[in-house]
Amino acid sequence: MTTFSVQFLGCKVSHVDAHEVREALLASGHVECDGSEVAVVNTCCVTNEAVAKSRKAAARAARTHRRVYVTGCGANLAGHAFAGLPSNVVVVARRSEETPAFVAGDVGAIGCVQADARLDRVRAFVKVQDGCSFSCNFCVIPLVRGASRSRRAPAVLAEIARRVEQGHREVVLTGINLGCYRDREAGYDLPRLVRAAGGTPGLERLRLSSIEINHVNAALVAALRETPNVSRHLHVPLQSGDDAVLRAMGRRYSAQTFLRRLAPLQDEFNLTSDVIVGFPAEDEPAFANTLRVARDAGLTKLHVFPYSRRPGTVTEHDDPVAPAVKRERSARLRELSDNASHARWQTKIGRDDIVLVDRPGRGYGDDYSPWIVGGHEVGRFVRVRGASVTEEGILAA
Repeated sequence: MTTFSVQFLGCKVSHVDAHEVREALLASGHVECDGSEVAVVNTCCVTNEAVAKSRKAAARAARTHRRVYVTGCGANLAGHAFAGLPSNVVVVARRSEETPAFVAGDVGAIGCVQADARLDRVRAFVKVQDGCSFSCNFCVIPLVRGASRSRRAPAVLAEIARRVEQGHREVVLTGINLGCYRDREAGYDLPRLVRAAGGTPGLERLRLSSIEINHVNAALVAALRETPNVSRHLHVPLQSGDDAVLRAMGRRYSAQTFLRRLAPLQDEFNLTSDVIVGFPAEDEPAFANTLRVARDAGLTKLHVFPYSRRPGTVTEHDDPVAPAVKRERSARLRELSDNASHARWQTKIGRDDIVLVDRPGRGYGDDYSPWIVGGHEVGRFVRVRGASVTEEGILAA
């Protein structure tokens, strides 16, 4: 028996992967605790900064643990980035023979937690799909996670039911390319899965983690609207609002397609997005197009990523936009994002919302707007009314 701790960097899928390791270790009789002997660091490699943060996390863990295992996307793509760390750090690529034995069973072609242990967060992330077959020119995900593959629908629905039994009242469906979800044997696509998951007894809120605009179609929009406990929030990556840049990125849509497909949701849903700044084909007019599309789409929160060359991608040797220009454009996008967020928060003043309190004094409303609440138990849904707006969210009365 060994004591252990697990941490992750990066996306919600990385979070689920970390819990896959956690449950495997618990099932083997090991004990999770603070001050553990062994640390597992599940890493990210989406940008150079993510790899650098992963290395720092491993270095910190090496100072306080007898052994540190580095796994996840960073280990798969850039194991060399962890060279020179203390000898108690072991890099474990997910597909290597050294990978800890993951729980088998109903998971099909992807590894997924079995939900035997309650998650460490208030909301439960349930991975239904992994990998991507889109192969955008800047992206390493197909290299580190492989082609798109889906989990069987009965297993997904069974896990959601177990999570609700464990006390998770909100579930987030996660995947690398969520809209590619298919269980052909059982006849499920993502819209049908949303409807079925939303019908889980005791589930108060269902949310999608992120979805490509290509998959925002009439069937999905209908499923989102007609499933009563679906959160009125959708995260749809834009990456660029300029058609020439989108073509250079290898994206599969135009700026007009992005706007047209989101239009039916603008009045009902809080729409958020990702944007890459300083892609090699981006000049100032192209960046101006991105600002325009972000405004016209009604995006209220932008996750801004300065372009970062990634090994093994089509554009790994291209980076003509100066760092100072990337910083300046990023600042302008973040200002637009901040203004849009505050404008949406202002509409909540004097109105009621149902907030899931996910940490002391804080929580998120039905459309994933942040609220500042007080005196409520973590893990509970509470009805609140907006009193004012701060820099960090909506202050409840």
